Amino acid sequence: MDLLILAAGMGSRFGGLKQIEPFDDRQNFIIDYSVFDAKRAGFDRVIFLIKEENREIFESTVGKRVAQYIDVAYAYQKLEVIPEGYSLPAERVKPLGTAQAIYCAKDVLRSDFAIINSDDFYGADAFKVAADYLKSLPKGAKGKYANVAYYAANTMTKNGSVKRGILLFDESKNLKALVESKLEWRGEDIYAAPLDGGEMKKIPHDSLVSMNMFVFTLDIIDRLEENFGPFLDANKDNLLNCEYLIPTLVSDLVERGEARCEVLSTDAVWYGVTYREDKPDVVASLAKLVEKGEYPADRFGKL
Repeated sequence: MDLLILAAGMGSRFGGLKQIEPFDDRQNFIIDYSVFDAKRAGFDRVIFLIKEENREIFESTVGKRVAQYIDVAYAYQKLEVIPEGYSLPAERVKPLGTAQAIYCAKDVLRSDFAIINSDDFYGADAFKVAADYLKSLPKGAKGKYANVAYYAANTMTKNGSVKRGILLFDESKNLKALVESKLEWRGEDIYAAPLDGGEMKKIPHDSLVSMNMFVFTLDIIDRLEENFGPFLDANKDNLLNCEYLIPTLVSDLVERGEARCEVLSTDAVWYGVTYREDKPDVVASLAKLVEKGEYPADRFGKL
């Protein structure tokens, strides 16, 4: 099973390249914890989706280290990797979004896979949930996707608002819609407002939200390609800023009946560095997990 780690973005609010920021006294990065959890859940290959100009520093700080215990491959998010016959404005700099990121890895992916962000700590249970789902799929399955969903209260920071996808699903936990929203604490309550301008309302602590941990059968590559051109056509007047996003694509495929996306809940707690002020809390939380024996006390080594 492949794990695709999206690591091409720079952490503007955090103030640097979060992917290679140490988060414990053994100089481990958040990625180290993710790869460790993925390996013991059953993933046997990790693909780092990065900017090509970051390859040397990324490989020397992360890739060579995790390559001790899991197969490592690289793919590059490049603006020129778009369908034939299309082009983007020459002045565009920022990446084209998470759906285009996966599309950039299409020639490297070789099995059903999961995706994660590189700068989020997902927790061991989340990787187990993802791996168990992949293992349950029949060989050659198509259109069988999943989102590993977190309880909203387990994904918050005290230092500001966060962006989360609130998941709407039926009684069988099949996704109906994913509403991109801004969440924030107000005292002991969580309030959420859709990013499209909807009203901010209080939501239950146990509302299920997306942390961009999706699980896909390999046919998602075909869906990405089929919908890429129409996306660019629809955004022909906004090619400087538009983003081809995987949550939007999955929601559209589900709405059209072209795929099913199961909502798989996890009780894992997210730790992240949305803001630089978050780092001390993340460091302390990871130290407690090490003290409890959930992670080794020395540098991650062979499993």
